[in-house]
Amino acid sequence: MKEISAKEVEQKLDQGEKLNIIDVREADEVAAGKIPEAIHIPLGLVELKISELDKSKEYIMVCRSGGRSGRATQLLESHGYKAMNMVGGMLDWEGKIK
Repeated sequence: MKEISAKEVEQKLDQGEKLNIIDVREADEVAAGKIPEAIHIPLGLVELKISELDKSKEYIMVCRSGGRSGRATQLLESHGYKAMNMVGGMLDWEGKIK
């Protein structure tokens, strides 16, 4: 499984890169703050919504600490999508939140 650090994601966003970030935390966690560019798809709904994703894009999966996003990354990869896990999750995130 490919991995990326929270700092690397922050640097890419600061450099103006367009990233496809999916936050798989629960609604109450996201309400406390998420990466502004992230879309919210709770882990339990990822499989249901997978057909809405674009196989030509690479997705960065995010959760609180990296565990759930790791499972989401494996799920996407098993369906032929390009995905990577943001290790450390929002606990390691020091960038802007919304």
